[in-house]
Amino acid sequence: MTTNISALVLFSGGQDSTTCLAWALSRYQRVETIGFDYGQRHAIELSVRPALLQKMRLQSADWAGKLGEDHMIDLSLISKISDTALTSDVAIAMQDNGLPNTFVPGRNLLFMTVAATVAYRRGLDVLVGGMCETDFSGYPDCRDDTMKAMQVALNLGMATRLKLETPLMWIDKAATWKLADELGGQALVDLIRADTHTCYLGERGALHDWGYGCGTCPACELRARGYRQFIAGKA
Repeated sequence: MTTNISALVLFSGGQDSTTCLAWALSRYQRVETIGFDYGQRHAIELSVRPALLQKMRLQSADWAGKLGEDHMIDLSLISKISDTALTSDVAIAMQDNGLPNTFVPGRNLLFMTVAATVAYRRGLDVLVGGMCETDFSGYPDCRDDTMKAMQVALNLGMATRLKLETPLMWIDKAATWKLADELGGQALVDLIRADTHTCYLGERGALHDWGYGCGTCPACELRARGYRQFIAGKA
């Protein structure tokens, strides 16, 4: 644990951000969360957030004492200025530029800018995000170089010394499940499995071994494959 350091976690209600929240709670003295409503198709993740946060508090008395205010920000302008499979009812496909149409241009850049603004107002020292360059869809705003550049730009622009932490940057989904196990044991793994949401299509019908979802979108495939690799590694 890092003494007297406070953090703001970008918390969507998904697997990665919940693991990052657990990571932050294991390290920092005070932790707040921020979420964004940007007109996403999988807005079900926003509806699971409040109960998920409450269940995170129930994981341990230590976490309950550290977990503070949640901030929900309206960024619906993203859906107005972009046209992607995450903000429109279109089929998921690859684009001519080599990126999937689930890529929302500027999303993480806006997320980090808004989060930094909230952190400035709240006196928080660290921004924590679930960006990952190892097991991802090729999104350029998830890359380590992008996050390092954002840290420099934000600190120059606001005369601050904010630190951007991305604990999942160099690990795959199997290792993300393993990290959750190390941070909170089986109870946290079970919570992430049943209470988080990742599916791009917002499907929350049947509970699979890896959680809820359509099972066929890229997010579900990554999550399912990672979970089964994680379970196989424990056997």
